[in-house]
Amino acid sequence: MTEVELKLFVLAGICVTASTIGYLLSLVVKKVQLARLSTWILLGGFVFLALSLILIASHSTGWSNFGSRCFLSLYAWAISGIYLGMQIKTKTRVLGAFVAPLILLFIIAAVGQQSDKNLVPLPWQGWLTALHLLLAIAGEALFVLAAAAGAMFIIQDNLLKHKKPGKMSRFLPSLGDLDRINQSGLLWGFVLLTVGMIAGALYASFVWEDRWFSDPKIIWALATWVVYGFLLHQRLAIGWKGFRMAALSCVVFVLFFISALAIRFYLPTIHSFI
Repeated sequence: MTEVELKLFVLAGICVTASTIGYLLSLVVKKVQLARLSTWILLGGFVFLALSLILIASHSTGWSNFGSRCFLSLYAWAISGIYLGMQIKTKTRVLGAFVAPLILLFIIAAVGQQSDKNLVPLPWQGWLTALHLLLAIAGEALFVLAAAAGAMFIIQDNLLKHKKPGKMSRFLPSLGDLDRINQSGLLWGFVLLTVGMIAGALYASFVWEDRWFSDPKIIWALATWVVYGFLLHQRLAIGWKGFRMAALSCVVFVLFFISALAIRFYLPTIHSFI
């Protein structure tokens, strides 16, 4: 990472940290203006992070500079970009109080990576792998958004059921908006994850033949796909929505996030670069 790339990354980290603090404070003081300001600050972090990743890519020969720090930064960039894009339509600024801390978590994790050395196995360095990774990351970022909307739905629903609307309830997005965000996150996240997994499977079948099925990360990805597919089916075909779907989205996301960390740090996998 060059000096310019590092400075851009640091600026992105400062912006994400400031926006996280701003979003959380907006919940405490119940000021939507503070949430709006935090959204603009997060946009700055998104731009700085994008510039950093573009410079890294422009200075790379193939995948020579694309290691764990870049992948974690890409996760942070994808989550922030999808959330900011959603703001154009929904204006649910305060949802950032649940999204921004997760973005900051990925930034902190990226800082913990001491080297940007290439960790992607040489046989995997192809356009299908790039497509697989980008779509899978975007799909998982949408699942983050669905879980954040689900968590805020539970809080708002609890306030209304206990007849405590007050200032907090009026400050939070409506149950209808949160439910629609949850559905959009599940739907488009599943679509992108599906296409990304197909691209990865096609490439893996050429590189590993039939050995790729046994990789722990691939087993985890298939399990994730099946569970989120089930949730989406129950929502669209059976009619599950509201509190039930909000709670399930949160529980499933937490379980799979924890299992992903366990696989990354405790089980041997060729996906150790991400």
